[in-house]
Amino acid sequence: MLITVPLAGELKFYPVNETFRISFGAPTFFFFLLLFQRIPSVLAGFLTGITVVCFRMVIDLIAGYHTAWEASLQAHYSSFFFYFAYSVLFYLTGMRRLHNRTILVGLMGMVIEVLADLIEFLSQHVLLDTVLTWEAVQEMLVIALSHSFIVISFLNMMKLYEAQSREQQTRKQNEHILMLISTLYEESIHLKKTLQNAESISMKSFELYQGLQELHKEQVATNVESFAKQALIVAGEVHEIKKDNQRIFAGLHKLISDESITDYMDIHQIVDIIKRSNMKYATLLEKDIQITASISGTHPLYHVFMMLSLINNLVANAVEAIQQTGAISIEIDRIGDLVEIRINDDGPGVPPRRKALLFKPGFTTKYDQTGNPSTGIGLSYVQQLVEQWQGEISLQDGVDGKGTTFLMRLPIDPITKKE
Repeated sequence: MLITVPLAGELKFYPVNETFRISFGAPTFFFFLLLFQRIPSVLAGFLTGITVVCFRMVIDLIAGYHTAWEASLQAHYSSFFFYFAYSVLFYLTGMRRLHNRTILVGLMGMVIEVLADLIEFLSQHVLLDTVLTWEAVQEMLVIALSHSFIVISFLNMMKLYEAQSREQQTRKQNEHILMLISTLYEESIHLKKTLQNAESISMKSFELYQGLQELHKEQVATNVESFAKQALIVAGEVHEIKKDNQRIFAGLHKLISDESITDYMDIHQIVDIIKRSNMKYATLLEKDIQITASISGTHPLYHVFMMLSLINNLVANAVEAIQQTGAISIEIDRIGDLVEIRINDDGPGVPPRRKALLFKPGFTTKYDQTGNPSTGIGLSYVQQLVEQWQGEISLQDGVDGKGTTFLMRLPIDPITKKE
């Protein structure tokens, strides 16, 4: 502020006389007072006034306009009264409390500038006997009005930029939350399957215990009782695992099953989220992959976590399959009561001998840097979910035998908002 205001003040003209100037220093000072809410306005005006006067005196002495500093001070001292009076009036009117009322701030800024101009002129009149005309006052009003609304325009532009930045940040946070909830949705399916397995193991262990007890009663072997006790311990431990999993599943199920209007989203928005997240994933893997999308037909609002879980799994697999550079396309079409989803990539493809195993739980071709395999449950999860909704999924070779295409057909009813 102390640097910019004196510089802006050199863009000036003189409507009354050679000493009374109107410059762009005033709107610049007004802009800083509105922008810097925590700076005491009176202190800012006092320091700015001194800085402006000193700056103009230095310019006069360098340019040779005045040979003595006393003459230069006499020519410019009144600027101090302008900025100091401006800051005092700014403080007394409580302008900072009105920052959201744009029109009022603009009008108040005009009044403050005119009053500060008059105070500056009064200081000149006392020492220099300058005369103020009505035409000069009218010119002051017009210039003050234009200054105020130029400042308000810049402030509104800044607020708009800040609002857009906040909206972009909020959108990124919402997308991150959606992806997290989508992952929770997927994990709850796996947890439900684990619960079923735990229940099955518990029953079989208990049946084994009962069978061994019967054998012990018949005295088939002397060590049957110890085996029976071990079987009972196994059944009890698995039962504890099942109870713990049930508590976790209950919390997850409540979290993802209490549907609201925010659980449903336009398919274009869902695909945009998937594109952005997987472009970031490709960058993380140091790959150059282009992801495009094509959506045809009229679509209802889809359940965001269901669609994210399905499509994101397949697109992420395609990102991992592509070696360094490549392209992925997402094609979605509405066919009657079905939605058809195609995920195409130009990666190395899947050998024929592996196609039959691709949807098997635990089968994987992906290993990390230490040689540990992936879980191999992504595609089996997708297949399980698709079949649960009476849909179908298939694997096809890409165009001209290059790459891979996953084709899903889902009935619209289970994945759309219920009226």
